[in-house]
Amino acid sequence: MRGRAGLAPAALGLASVGLAALALPPLLSPQPLTRSAAVDAGQERCPLARSQSPLAAAAEPPEQPLPQQPDPAGADYRHRLRPTPYGWPRLHHWCLWIEPGATEGPAARWDLAWAGAVTTALARWREVLPLTVVGDPQRAQVLVWRRRPPLRGGRASHGRAELQLLVVERGGERALEPRVTVSISPGQRPEAIEATALHELGHAFGLWGHSDDAADAMAAVPGATPVRSLSPRDRATLNWLQQQPGLQLQP
Repeated sequence: MRGRAGLAPAALGLASVGLAALALPPLLSPQPLTRSAAVDAGQERCPLARSQSPLAAAAEPPEQPLPQQPDPAGADYRHRLRPTPYGWPRLHHWCLWIEPGATEGPAARWDLAWAGAVTTALARWREVLPLTVVGDPQRAQVLVWRRRPPLRGGRASHGRAELQLLVVERGGERALEPRVTVSISPGQRPEAIEATALHELGHAFGLWGHSDDAADAMAAVPGATPVRSLSPRDRATLNWLQQQPGLQLQP
């Protein structure tokens, strides 16, 4: 069962409910994730965060009404997305860090399988969103962890994305950024890990909401067959999101 996105403590979070340059050669082949294998290409796009501070207030977007009307043609699910009071948590370019895995010993085989599934899912988002994979988490807005999310309300899940809004200084510039922690459980079949990662990365890249169509990667209720590629509606919704105003320090 796919997990739900979550509200991170002590910072602004979103309740449950991604255009074309990514260099991922070492990660797109099924190899263990290590710090040396993480791709630091284009680090000028991902400068180190010299300072980070969460917003003092915590809030959730209102349950109703949703801030935008449905697409008249029904080509996307924009009306099911929620912004924060500070704007849409989207970026033109994302920097992403993936937890390294074991390279030898009994755990290496399972970490390898997890890495292959996650990087395959990431490649799907690569098709529609500029991304850089980095080896230092201080350069990233998205952190992907190989772990099962803790129980929430007594319910288990295989994946979860949690959003914080941070005031960050990078390259001498101060701005409000999304910081998303993504947990992907390794205790699944590779195709299920891939589908879970595809869904949770969609949240991470700003799709804080769910589709009502099981054929979409961002469906609230997945169908019998894991969705391992982006549907036309997923792509259209992301395209709409990328045209919306981003985060601003003043709500």
